[in-house]
Amino acid sequence: MITKEQILDLIGEKLEDDGFFLVDVSVKPGNKIDVLIDSEKGVPIEYCVEISRKIEHSLDREVEDFSLEVSSPGIGQPFKVIEQYAKCIGRPVEIVTPDGRVQKGILEEVTEDGFTVSEEKKVKVEGKKKKELQVFNHQFSFDETKRVKEILSL
Repeated sequence: MITKEQILDLIGEKLEDDGFFLVDVSVKPGNKIDVLIDSEKGVPIEYCVEISRKIEHSLDREVEDFSLEVSSPGIGQPFKVIEQYAKCIGRPVEIVTPDGRVQKGILEEVTEDGFTVSEEKKVKVEGKKKKELQVFNHQFSFDETKRVKEILSL
């Protein structure tokens, strides 16, 4: 059976040299290989084809048959690696906590331990009739979240 490590060995260095990063590799029963790649500027279809051909030419279908799909994660797909968070700084995200609570905001900062999201809320200010818009920052560690994904708008 083809392994995840084989695929990583085949494309890891090329992705890094070309300014791309690996999001995920899965090898399912029947050698169904799914490779997700991304970059700061997105992934052109031509680059997916190039990576697909590199993998196909390195594996021998005569020895072991396989199916292969190389793509980039779509908007709305949960983040899997820290590089996806960094790519989305300044964009709206949705966070789901382990207890199922959903929070939306703008991704402001990413560190190796977690990330910060800003959220605008209308808050009643003492002595004023109208509520005022205020910005609140929320910090999350990666293990405090069940799922984080980019969304189109808040």
